Amino acid sequence: MEVKEALALIFKGVAPVLSENGFEPIYPEGVRKTDTPIEEQGDKLRIGFQGGKGAVRIEYKENRILLLCTDINAAEASDEDYKQASLSLFDPSLIDDKDIRYIGNEFSDTIRQKYGKKERNAAKTKLPTPVSKSAAKSGALAYDPNTLASRFTTMYPELREMYRANIEKYGEFLAEDFFVRYGTPAAMQTIRQNDKQRMKKLFNLLNDIYEDGTNETQSLIAVTILGTMHTDAQLVENAKEYMSETLSQPVLAVIQYLNSPAGKRAEKKLDNPPPYKPKKAQKEKGMYRQMLGL
Repeated sequence: MEVKEALALIFKGVAPVLSENGFEPIYPEGVRKTDTPIEEQGDKLRIGFQGGKGAVRIEYKENRILLLCTDINAAEASDEDYKQASLSLFDPSLIDDKDIRYIGNEFSDTIRQKYGKKERNAAKTKLPTPVSKSAAKSGALAYDPNTLASRFTTMYPELREMYRANIEKYGEFLAEDFFVRYGTPAAMQTIRQNDKQRMKKLFNLLNDIYEDGTNETQSLIAVTILGTMHTDAQLVENAKEYMSETLSQPVLAVIQYLNSPAGKRAEKKLDNPPPYKPKKAQKEKGMYRQMLGL
């Protein structure tokens, strides 16, 4: 998908929310109001909004798309006045309609939180406590999905706000949502770049947590994160050198399954998932039962 095409779709999804909060698009000179108001600034592509509460930008640069905000009027604000409110990894060669919807929803939620009506004295959400390495290695506890996400935000600090926002939005940590939208794209970018130091750091994390993780955590690593490599054989080759034997066997089995006719049918069911509804605690599903939707 072309970057400008993707930005046009994000603009279409976000503009109504910004309008509700008093913002209107800024149309660069020569751009008709029937077109998407994309402005080119060197290596950046930018869409601007202005209103009584300040100014907002949606900006693409170097495979990242950011939502930037300032309380200063757009005509007076400098680039330094805009602060990052949300960030998503954005590889045009891999982006699809599903990713566009995720980014649009994330930006819309951020705009509502920042500019919409807020409850007074709302308590800041307390993050869950991750399982320590000593507790996991002793067998006292197993690594849970929260611990996996917490470790991810150490390697990818830009994901910390998304992690907190996930918990604030759902009232608990919804791991699948976080990793599909943020964790997995970050990991795939590392594997694609294949930098030795970054690869070692990523797979030391994944190998360690997979070995002593809960069933759900292992499924997140083998299916939700590394299972996405099934669409690119080069990613699999890059990862093989760094995966432990304990991790490699299930990951390669998952990839083989996802590339099979049955796996492709199962994957199609995930394109339009139903809205999230909190469920009562239930017994964890095994990895392959989770893949098959049983």
